[in-house]
Amino acid sequence: MQIPAPNLWPAARTGQRLLVGARRRETTVDGHRLVFLERGKPGDGVPTIVLVHGFAAMKENWALWLQTLPRHWHLLVPDLPGFGESSYCSDANYRYETQASRLHQWLARVPTDNLHLAGSSMGGAIVAVLAHRLDPAPRSVTLLNSAGIPEHAEVDVTAPVKSDRDDILIPRDWKGVYRMFNSVGTGKPSLSALTMAGLLGPDLLDRTPSLRHIFDDMLADGFAPVRYLGPQTPPLQVQWGDRDVITPTRCVDWFQSATPHAEIHMFRGVGHLPMLETPWRSAAVLQRFVQHHSR
Repeated sequence: MQIPAPNLWPAARTGQRLLVGARRRETTVDGHRLVFLERGKPGDGVPTIVLVHGFAAMKENWALWLQTLPRHWHLLVPDLPGFGESSYCSDANYRYETQASRLHQWLARVPTDNLHLAGSSMGGAIVAVLAHRLDPAPRSVTLLNSAGIPEHAEVDVTAPVKSDRDDILIPRDWKGVYRMFNSVGTGKPSLSALTMAGLLGPDLLDRTPSLRHIFDDMLADGFAPVRYLGPQTPPLQVQWGDRDVITPTRCVDWFQSATPHAEIHMFRGVGHLPMLETPWRSAAVLQRFVQHHSR
């Protein structure tokens, strides 16, 4: 039996948006309401940074980066279709390539030729596909603990992915919520995990059916990024936490052979979410990379 709990997240989300000085925007893409945060505006010499969250997450995962990145940059931070305030459709497809197509349609309306993409976990897999669909190509791509990357050379990247991570990433009760927030960090119990579980638990538990649908769609073509990432990839930065239990650090070995031009940063003592666990270090690494590749 679920324990009734008030959903405090909508109020907290509004307060967080005001704190980082962002505006809430809405549009429609492929039959979905797409809600996103925007700070700044495009302009000559101003980079536009698109930040894409991971599975069972939302745009607010980037709040600490929004506090850290330069105020004059143009930042776009969407709730992916199926997550956060964006709409979910039970008959829709949520594979990486389909989500990338939706973001492509959205970004076609953004007037900039100085675009930079960053994605976390599932968002990294989507960004990896999106980067190769855009014309002109983005000036840089940053992947943080990206999904869709093989753990070793013997993996059959043409087969559907088999994963037991759903036990962690799709909570079915309060115990599962707390286990999820511990697992996406370093795996050690923490006060922050307990706090996030209490704040986001009611919302997550309401989403169990949609999370299962989206997770299954992801696995159906789980290595789609491998078909895109390679020598032709735009300037690529890889950020990874060495304590990640969701996307193990051995995935980084794949980048070293498939994308030898990639700039790789391994954060010691960090788990699956560098932008939350070491926000100032990870944001500084991104900032240097973007500045180097901006027009």
